[in-house]
Amino acid sequence: MRLTVLALTLTALLSTLAPGTAAAQARAKTNRGNLGNPALLKETAPEKFQARFTTSKGNFVIEVTRAWAPNGADRFYNLVKNGYYDNCRFFRVVDGFMVQFGINGDPGLNRVWNTATIKDDPVKQSNKEGYVTFATTAAPNSRATQIFINFADNPYLDRQRFAPFGKVVEGMDVVNAINKEYGEKPDQGKIMVVGNSYLQKEFPRLDFIKSATIVAGVK
Repeated sequence: MRLTVLALTLTALLSTLAPGTAAAQARAKTNRGNLGNPALLKETAPEKFQARFTTSKGNFVIEVTRAWAPNGADRFYNLVKNGYYDNCRFFRVVDGFMVQFGINGDPGLNRVWNTATIKDDPVKQSNKEGYVTFATTAAPNSRATQIFINFADNPYLDRQRFAPFGKVVEGMDVVNAINKEYGEKPDQGKIMVVGNSYLQKEFPRLDFIKSATIVAGVK
């Protein structure tokens, strides 16, 4: 199975951010200005750090090792730190394969970030169970915001430029329990253009990220 992010020319449709936790909404309001300008989010990530995801299913922690994929690690660090993944849905969940997320609930942010791509990293780690990787298109240097977590060992992805930048170190049972009933039915193009309102209406039982934050003090 080939992982792709749908490359789209986004229309000017707008939608409001779907309700989430009060803390996530407050953080989204604070960080909206930064997220609206990808050029501002260029901070170099620590050599190793963790990100805690609080979700509708429970919590899990991703540990990132920058040396594995520096460009991917830096992009992930900036997105998490600035609240990009708050209130994002797990829109593609394929049993035995992977769970994918990273299209924002706000179409305005999708328009901005869809073209804010990063350069490819050499693949230094295999796509093993629990390893975390940016999704990409067939075109080189096309990674943007979408990532996936491998449910199983998928070594054939290594030959397709999918470079893991981290792994789940806590809560893999939570990741495995994310709702799989919709599989690949959600339309990525509609999510990009309409946002969470489309997903809430058509796929109301999708699990989602309440908040994602950088864990302090990781060495």
